[in-house]
Amino acid sequence: MRKTSVIIVLITGLIIFGTSYPALAVQLSVNINPDANSSPIEIRFQRTIFIEYEKGGQIADELRNKTWLSQVSADISSPGVVDLMNRINQKIARDGSGARLSDLNVDYSAKLTGRELSATIDYKLILDAELSDYLIRERQDQTPALVDAGWRGISVDGPVVIDGVEINIPISAIKENDLNVYSKIVGSEADELFSQSLINSEGVKNQPLSNWHFLFDPTGINVDAATFGLAEEILGFVVSAYTMGESSIREGRQVEKIQEAQFTVDKLYTVRSIQSADIASVSLIGFANIDNLGGLEIFGVTPRAPAGYATTSTGEFPVSIIYGMAGMAAVGGGALFIISKRKLKQDEGKGQTGIDPSRLRVYQTSVGAGGYQTVRGESQLIDDSDYQKSRSVYDEQKPSETKTEAKSTKGALPKGWKPE
Repeated sequence: MRKTSVIIVLITGLIIFGTSYPALAVQLSVNINPDANSSPIEIRFQRTIFIEYEKGGQIADELRNKTWLSQVSADISSPGVVDLMNRINQKIARDGSGARLSDLNVDYSAKLTGRELSATIDYKLILDAELSDYLIRERQDQTPALVDAGWRGISVDGPVVIDGVEINIPISAIKENDLNVYSKIVGSEADELFSQSLINSEGVKNQPLSNWHFLFDPTGINVDAATFGLAEEILGFVVSAYTMGESSIREGRQVEKIQEAQFTVDKLYTVRSIQSADIASVSLIGFANIDNLGGLEIFGVTPRAPAGYATTSTGEFPVSIIYGMAGMAAVGGGALFIISKRKLKQDEGKGQTGIDPSRLRVYQTSVGAGGYQTVRGESQLIDDSDYQKSRSVYDEQKPSETKTEAKSTKGALPKGWKPE
């Protein structure tokens, strides 16, 4: 009983831990070249907010069958983009990292679609940038390059205005396109949900790299690597990949992040925010290992993997162990073969232990009405010399049957007797 209680508590704890993340999601992808001064990075933020009005009301009349779209695209030539890049770099520096964004393109959209029972607002923000100054120490001979990994918390608080469009606070899109609905939401519980910053990757930063999954691809060092159409910068090297976002015991359950709030006008309306789980991928040219430098997470990168090294998604796994497991399987198979062979030798010459088939006669038993016939039948002994050894117990005369027969003949008239 105690063991069962402990298991229930552990499972409950895992579920609570896996579902207690803040409702902030990001999809981050970067390919880092330790021999270059900068590498491309993409950060994608997405969120969907539902305004539900199943019972009708003023909000339903305002939003049903209504659509609007806010969008903006800009590059580093826009003052708003420069300001955003500077604020991101300041946040990275506060996290203790020396890396920074040296270029930035912004693509933002917010689209409302009003339906019969609810309206949805889909937010999408894509930041395409160049990540620079991530190299702490260059690679020299056998000394690995040290690559900064502490820049992952790319986040900004407060409004961000790009060419006159606010892109970071979700309620700003409602304010721009529907002042009437905005005036009914602002100041309510739903206002807090609508005011959570869209640009936030704290979930990626707070997940230690030791909890990420690691794989490396040695394709680049193959003799015929050029036939695979690989880019020139990875020819001769392996590629290491660290990924985050898969559900596991150590990372917790990766699920959609849902928040709910309400506001009242003439009726009670529900607002629900939904985001996908955080996903991140960091690829490095070369063989990478995780390390720590004064509290800052870093990668140590060498051109090639150590001799005899292989890995799975859960970490280091030497080739010797793989071959050892294969050898153990071969030994087990050989032992099973020897045991089976000995068993066959023991049974050799014993022959069949049942009735000799030559002493059996087959009778067909399946003739049916209408000429329909199957191939069913039964076998019977040709002689009954061994019948006493194999006869059925049902053939034996039961004592009860004998008594019944004797009782039925009691008082019978003599044969040939005729009444006078």
